[in-house]
This record gives sequence, structure tokens and C-alpha cells, in this order.
Amino acid sequence: MLKKIEHLGIAVDSIEESLKIYESLLGTSCYKLESVESEGVKTAFLQIGESKIELLQATNSDSPIAKFLSKKGKGIHHIAFETDHIEDEIERLLAEGFELIHQTPKDGADNKRIAFLHPKSTDGILVELCQEKK
Repeated sequence: MLKKIEHLGIAVDSIEESLKIYESLLGTSCYKLESVESEGVKTAFLQIGESKIELLQATNSDSPIAKFLSKKGKGIHHIAFETDHIEDEIERLLAEGFELIHQTPKDGADNKRIAFLHPKSTDGILVELCQEKK
């Protein structure tokens, strides 16, 4: 079962420049900077209340974020939903007919196991499932 929106992912050209904007806008500081080598991305997380924003900067030209930025420019990249049982959620969504990019969870940023649904099956929106690592 999906519990809540865990975060919104925003593709940016520069974490450093975008952090200035979002820290000022939200009145809070970044609580975590992290690189995810397997995805070719550098991330920064900000939290306001229970809501989180993940800024995503490409670290190489082959990364999904680099491809997104070249096609669409800066902006909202994905919406992430939290679940306590990511494998069960993947199974449920496959049975419902959703197309998944990852049918097996993998390690993501911010101590999460993640899997993405293909935007073709979610009305054009990239959806991420995430579960806190235990």
C-alpha cells in the first residue's frame, strides 16, 4: 500500500545554484547531499514539514537526468510515493497492468530502496516507489 508522497524530484543544472533558491524559498537548509553512482546523479534533499524536495543534478552525459534536462529542461522530474513493502507494491502494480522500469528494487538516495514506473503507464508522469532501508 502506498502511504504518502515521499518527495518530489526536481532536475536542475546545478545543485549549488538551485540550493540557494530552494533554501531561501522554503526557509530551511539542505539536510543531505549524496551521489548515486549507478544513476549518474548528485542529489540534495530539503524537508519542510513532512514534505521533501530532492534536487537532481547529472554527473555524466549518459545519466537519466542529463537526458531529461536535454529534452525538457529544468523542472519536476518525478513524484515519489512511500511504501512499507516495495516488493508487494511492485507485484500489485504489475497485476494492475502498470509498466515498471524496475521490477526489482534497487538502492537509491536517502537510505531508500526504489523502483520506477514508466511514464507511459502513469499518464506521462515518472513515478518512483520508495521504501526505507531496514
